[in-house]
Amino acid sequence: MKLAAYVLTVGMLACGHVRAEDVQALLQSYNCRLCHSAYETRTGPAYVDVAAKYRGKKNAASTIVAVIRKGVHGEGPWPMPPLPEVSPADARRIAEYILSLKPRATKASGIQGS
Repeated sequence: MKLAAYVLTVGMLACGHVRAEDVQALLQSYNCRLCHSAYETRTGPAYVDVAAKYRGKKNAASTIVAVIRKGVHGEGPWPMPPLPEVSPADARRIAEYILSLKPRATKASGIQGS
């Protein structure tokens, strides 16, 4: 039974169908959580703030993939070192997760961004 679950998981990853839990494992394995969180600013910006910056822009996911793999220097308050060890496929999964995050709740609107 465990073998079947493993084969199914590997197949899903190969086909590009990744669940949120799988992305969380990627974020953990690449140590992204040392500087980032979904909704909290840490050393780096919250993922929801990254999503807000790029959402609706042409090639948003590709731009985030490039930032993950090549880094950012001299732009804004958060320089990011390059992470070439993150594969293009994993970076794409992470970028799609970031862009999927709902905006933060605003105090005036009462809308929750969970």
